Amino acid sequence: MTDPAAAARIPGPRGGGPSGPREPRRALALLASVGDQAASSLTNILVLVLAARLSSADGFAAFSMVYVAFSVLLGANMAYVGQTVVLERGPGIGAACRSAISFTALASAGAALLLLPVGLLTAGAGGRSFLALAAVLSLVLVQDGLRYCFSALRQPHRAFAADLLRLACVVAALAVQPRGADPGRLVLVWGLSALPALALGLYLLRPFTTGTRAALRPYLRRGHLGQRFLVEFAVGNGSSQLAVFGLGVFATPLAVGALRGATTLFGPLNVLFNSANAFGPPFLGRLGGRRAVVRATAGLGLLFALTGAGWAAVLYALPDRLGRELLGETWTAAAALLPATGTQYAVMGLGTCALLTLRVLSPKATLSVQVVFSLLSVVLLLVGYALWGAPGAAWGLAAGSALKAVAAWTRVARLRPEPAGPAADGSGPAPTAPAASV
Repeated sequence: MTDPAAAARIPGPRGGGPSGPREPRRALALLASVGDQAASSLTNILVLVLAARLSSADGFAAFSMVYVAFSVLLGANMAYVGQTVVLERGPGIGAACRSAISFTALASAGAALLLLPVGLLTAGAGGRSFLALAAVLSLVLVQDGLRYCFSALRQPHRAFAADLLRLACVVAALAVQPRGADPGRLVLVWGLSALPALALGLYLLRPFTTGTRAALRPYLRRGHLGQRFLVEFAVGNGSSQLAVFGLGVFATPLAVGALRGATTLFGPLNVLFNSANAFGPPFLGRLGGRRAVVRATAGLGLLFALTGAGWAAVLYALPDRLGRELLGETWTAAAALLPATGTQYAVMGLGTCALLTLRVLSPKATLSVQVVFSLLSVVLLLVGYALWGAPGAAWGLAAGSALKAVAAWTRVARLRPEPAGPAADGSGPAPTAPAASV
């Protein structure tokens, strides 16, 4: 495997081979990458906003529980498949992309089978929603997985085109649904609206994979690099998602709806954090010394923290009338969580930049921080809910994010620089995972 920061400075293959499509110019590629990240994040934001406006508070709670389950599966696939395929270089990259898409299709079909008993055993609208998710899971996961293939091929404009179509189709499909629509119906419409983008993405990928064969065995071997990334996701992002999901199963789905509604309003910050994670390592790798990297990320972290606090202040001052236009009946419950969620995102900005620093200077140092403090965040979330309900859960997440940021920056202050190259066991620098969110 190749160090992503170094790989960003090394010209890669022209598409699928000598006769493949040419790479876009660097400036256009950067704009397309940022645009694709924005389109993908905006899709997730608008899906939740439209679902909240169309649903009752109980209906959006059921939809939110299913969307949390989907987010966990999406993140797991990103970690196990997406983060490994983007490390591929050389003439075999077309075969690697075919293998990644084939494995995603088979794995998502298996996950859909596991969702069927969940849907059958869950009563009411929640059960119907899980059955709908099982029906469309392969479509949405394969469509999202194409983004990582185009990233590895250095063809971000193709991913951008497919994700723009995805955004347009899902907004159009949900916008025409009647108010009070069953959450299962909304899940089904959301999933089926991925079909045009999936077809376009596969068509755009075809020139790079023609004549190649899929190899699935590497994904099942012990020591596959995705296993390390999956552990980081599980303890970093997946644990908090599953904890919120647990609130809906064992406590009340309304708490899930409130938490999901509040974090939806901070979607623009997720775009900002994810963009820093995507483009930060190559840029920081060119700065040279450790001091320059730390100075740059510390300044960026302060900027992110101020941006998060400012965005929280804007949302807190939003009139109730406009808030209900955004989230419908869920606005009242979500608005009560804005101080806590705003604090969480402010400290997440600091923590994101600390973990980004560790990724560049000492890639192996992130796992222990993620394991300890992500699990602590889950404990604080559950304790907060037990003591003060949904607001307590939100403040628990904020406290966990603050402690993780402090721990990460402490680790940055103490670390010694590691060699830039990848380790012999293939566990060298990896793409940075998206910022943790609920």
